[in-house]
Amino acid sequence: MNILSIFTNPYLWASTIAMAVPLALPAIGGTFSERAGVVNISMEGIMLISAFVSVAFSAYFHNAWLGLLAGVISGILVAYVFAWAAAKMYANQIVLGMAFNIFASGITAYLFNAIYGPEGTPFDTPKLPDVRIPVIDRIPVIGQILSGQNVMVYIMFVLIILSQWFLFKTTIGLRLRAVGENPEAAETAGIDVVKMKYLGVILGGAFSALGGAYLSIGVLNSFSPEMSSGRGYIALAAMIFGKWTPVGSFLASLLFGFATALSYTLQESSISKNIIMMLPYVVTILALIGIGGKSVAPAADGIPYRPKK
Repeated sequence: MNILSIFTNPYLWASTIAMAVPLALPAIGGTFSERAGVVNISMEGIMLISAFVSVAFSAYFHNAWLGLLAGVISGILVAYVFAWAAAKMYANQIVLGMAFNIFASGITAYLFNAIYGPEGTPFDTPKLPDVRIPVIDRIPVIGQILSGQNVMVYIMFVLIILSQWFLFKTTIGLRLRAVGENPEAAETAGIDVVKMKYLGVILGGAFSALGGAYLSIGVLNSFSPEMSSGRGYIALAAMIFGKWTPVGSFLASLLFGFATALSYTLQESSISKNIIMMLPYVVTILALIGIGGKSVAPAADGIPYRPKK
């Protein structure tokens, strides 16, 4: 296989963007949560629950947009419970996140088998549409990369811009970041610390749910147990690698998306398939050990805070 032909193939770069979506969305969501001082590793579980709820509602109502809405609502509800346990009950956030992930894995597998059985989700389940952009569509190479993607790709780009603006250019974003850095000072300044933590975690749940819905009714129109395949954890690495910013998280997700897309492309080569499939996880490990620069988390990230009021 010609190496040059691999890297000049528009399909590789189009796939890179598509593969980045279910990583970038929960990574940005994790940024909101951790900027508010709450470590939320339940993104994996929220993605799984949303993926199942999205495809179930899409199949039942024959409407993918209703499926997407239901998936996001499910993510918000799960995140609300997580926020309550973390901010109100002062539970250990790492243990709590793992418990949510195990619960999500079990409940989605059970419901999938109970409702759909061995035949799986209906083959005619609607999926979110792909969108062709009229002007860009005619541009050689660029049109092949940017046009014809699933609608969630374009929603992701809009959300990246809005998230960066919200977090760093608005008063609420400033308060959210203040809570994650120094909750005592934030409370002294009149900021409701608990409310900000709820906001951060719930935003994280909504974004993670979008990532899960993309897997089941964006890429596919079906659900399978454990279909998130560790993407929630990779998204966590992307968030750290991106230095807890929406744009940085997206760029890191592109790197992981490229590793995944490249692994699929290289399956036709003589390299062992098992080694190729390790690529995304190798990149994740390199990111977590600090390749690409030191990442400093918000000062109060993961530390339970008991308001003085």
